[in-house]
Amino acid sequence: MAFEGLSSRLQEITRKLKGKARITENDLKEVTREVKLALLEADVNYKIVKDFVKIIEEKSLGQDVLKSLTPGQQVIKIVKDELVELLGGEDAKLNFTPNPPTVIMLIGLQGSGKTTTAGKLANIIRKQGKKPLLVACDVYRPAAIKQLQVIGKQLDIPVYANETSKDVNLIAKQAISVAISKLNDVVILDTAGRLQIDENLMQELKDVKKSVKPHEILLVVDSMTGQDAVNIAQTFHDEVGIDGIILTKLDGDTRGGAALSVKKVTGSPIKYIATGEKLSDIEEFHPERMASRILGMGDVLSIIEKAEENFDLEEAEKLEKSLKKNRFDLEDYLANLRQMKKMGSFSSILKMIPGLGNQLANVQIDDKEFGRIEAMICSMTQEERRNPKILNASRRIRIAQGSGTTVPQLNKFMKTFEMTAKMMKEMKSPKKMKNMMRKMNLNPDDLSDFDDMKM
Repeated sequence: MAFEGLSSRLQEITRKLKGKARITENDLKEVTREVKLALLEADVNYKIVKDFVKIIEEKSLGQDVLKSLTPGQQVIKIVKDELVELLGGEDAKLNFTPNPPTVIMLIGLQGSGKTTTAGKLANIIRKQGKKPLLVACDVYRPAAIKQLQVIGKQLDIPVYANETSKDVNLIAKQAISVAISKLNDVVILDTAGRLQIDENLMQELKDVKKSVKPHEILLVVDSMTGQDAVNIAQTFHDEVGIDGIILTKLDGDTRGGAALSVKKVTGSPIKYIATGEKLSDIEEFHPERMASRILGMGDVLSIIEKAEENFDLEEAEKLEKSLKKNRFDLEDYLANLRQMKKMGSFSSILKMIPGLGNQLANVQIDDKEFGRIEAMICSMTQEERRNPKILNASRRIRIAQGSGTTVPQLNKFMKTFEMTAKMMKEMKSPKKMKNMMRKMNLNPDDLSDFDDMKM
């Protein structure tokens, strides 16, 4: 996962600082040295690292400690604030024109994931109430047009393609006319890439830019290329001009140096990050939230947004009714499991929970296990799901055989379910919930509004 090494190093630094009533100059030197090494290991540009550490030193030595913070906490706050600034400072949104259609031009090298990203971007824009049109402007790469058409079909988003022409400017203009006639308010141009930057590629992109005057030019960059990603971004910015960056394959980049360097080097903000292979695996980039994740402070807002986007209100109401009746059975468990799967990998969600991500840093969570659990529950009768106490030996053998699992696996799951059911019932009581959080070494104040919550 992105920033894995950097995150663990910086979290270790903040752990040492927490609670320190006094920070000596030697302490500060050690902290800045550790921060410097952590950033360099994350493949962040050396000049950026040097400037970053210098700012932390200056602010830590020259700033009065806030009354509400210890000196250790103050240094942590400075590191976080500067990390936010390094990642871009403020959120950078897409600029939609008041006179549609908004034309978004995706550019980048071949292999960066442009075509898939075009589909992902169209998908997330549609959730904002827009009607996007995908346009196949890559007339060189074999099967590029077909790939975009397949993606469009999967998402039920229209794709414009002219397979008889090689004139990209003409195709782009035709697509805009089609968008106007079909009332599509966003046009996404999937342009051609090359294996490397060359004069022909740049000239073609400049011609398209001049021809259709896109409102947004977004550079799609493979984050796994590290410092090369930064160099590529700089060249595209100098040659064509870019309004923002989409980082792809962030789930496979454990270092994250590209994300930490690209805004500072190019001046262009990261607007979206792609975090997986699914067409739903894209999210808006929030510098402050990402800095909190890196430092192990959690990202509750993103969890809430994912829940609001994916959770079925009807299912949530069913669960509430079950808990009110002091009941939580396997049907409730299955419904919640399916809701959670829509939000992404379970391990990525846990890392967003303040405090919990640190505790589970070394725990390996196999998301395939949830598929096995789903198979087990689906192999049960309705009576068994509603009353698990009747699961005797013969029933368990039948369920294991029907789900392609073993009886020990089923027994292990049932123990986990019993613990979950107990926990869900305790969540009805704010007092019990806070006690449970203390046992997990979490801060009950993270749920400051919990007392107002009514189940």
